[in-house]
Amino acid sequence: MRYHTVLFDLDGTLIDHFAAIERSHVHAMRQLGLPAPTSEQVRASVGGGLELAISRLAGPEHVAAVLAAYQPYWEATMLDDVKLLPGARELLSAIKAAGAKTAVFTNKHGPSSRRICAHLGITRLLDGNFGATDTTWLKPSREFAGHVLRALQAVPETTALVGDSIYDLATAKNAGLDFFGVTTGTHTADELRAAGATRVYPDLATLGASLMR
Repeated sequence: MRYHTVLFDLDGTLIDHFAAIERSHVHAMRQLGLPAPTSEQVRASVGGGLELAISRLAGPEHVAAVLAAYQPYWEATMLDDVKLLPGARELLSAIKAAGAKTAVFTNKHGPSSRRICAHLGITRLLDGNFGATDTTWLKPSREFAGHVLRALQAVPETTALVGDSIYDLATAKNAGLDFFGVTTGTHTADELRAAGATRVYPDLATLGASLMR
């Protein structure tokens, strides 16, 4: 295949974790007497990191307090209602069988990302798993992408990034990576194309047929 390394966002790309994320935000905000967010509001807030999501849902003045209520509940319940999206395991397996490297590259809390991937049985299909708090950076930082590429001994020219959001697209642009978008997460095809994406697919199975050429 053309690519020697394929990086995957996690939420909305490889996994559906929105039920657990919504439940944790609702729990934390109710603990503080704040209005509970809707499913649509939570989904729209995901992608830029937890603190940005809380800021959008509760206001920047409540980030510290909501985070303090959110984190212990999340640690206790994060494995509830998490599942692989259709085609995820198959695509990771196909890429590995073709001799290329795969890794998770996410703004989700890094230890949580690794725990979830182990729970879902895909750790063996990954050469790395990089998330928030593993470094001082978040996507779409060029420095974060550079750190991931160095760790994988990869170069931009033969690396692709698969994601569901404009944050993933911006990350790919900043790092000089090819971007493949899916509409199984936070952004629609029109939103991704409006931001400059040229390869947008309804699911991983359809995307994989193009990626593996």
